[in-house]
Amino acid sequence: MSNGANDLRTPEARPAVVDRSTWATEITKLVEREKRHTREGDAIAAARRRLPMTTVGPVTVVGEDGPVPFVDVFEGRRILIAYTFMWNRGRPFTEQCMGCTFSMSQLPNQTYFSQRDVTVAVLSEGPWQEIEDYRKHMGWTHPWYSTSTCLDNPAVAGEQFLRSYLRIESDVYVTYQSTARGTEVMDPVLGLLDRTVLGRQETWEDSPLGWPQTRAGQWWLRDGRPAAQWERQQR
Repeated sequence: MSNGANDLRTPEARPAVVDRSTWATEITKLVEREKRHTREGDAIAAARRRLPMTTVGPVTVVGEDGPVPFVDVFEGRRILIAYTFMWNRGRPFTEQCMGCTFSMSQLPNQTYFSQRDVTVAVLSEGPWQEIEDYRKHMGWTHPWYSTSTCLDNPAVAGEQFLRSYLRIESDVYVTYQSTARGTEVMDPVLGLLDRTVLGRQETWEDSPLGWPQTRAGQWWLRDGRPAAQWERQQR
């Protein structure tokens, strides 16, 4: 659906054309707002670093090597960032979470995280073998673990969470968690789209009348399956 005409050839569906001087004035105003936003983000990050932490307790997860203690997920590093992939148990690849597939397809490799003594891993409540089959199908290499054995532990269970953990020897603590739009840090595509004139082209956005828009997340699918799966189908 759209909030109006989406033909960019019409004046209503595109920005006004102004001279360079006027444009420079307007972009300067916006950049000043962006700088304030960046500084507020820095302040929020500083507050994150000052949050207290809470213990995870004894937890066993299932990975490539079978059941392992949660501390093994760190792979010897101090910090763990864990993304929770929502799993549709017993469903085919085409029916797995389109938003999680969207995010996972943008997750960078481990190289620069390792430079900061950080491991990035993925957790899911589904059965290990289903998860592993999907990971192989998508060509993903990040470590992935099933939390189906510890669904009662709020420090690792749940869906659509992004969490950070700290390891001190064999003790593990959770230091941060977020969900819903708090996980958008996983999605650099969204941040880049936000820098374009049409944005994400989703109906919830405050865009001028006439800008093309569809339901949020609709474009993550193509022909009935998560769009990233089509690339795998063609190989």
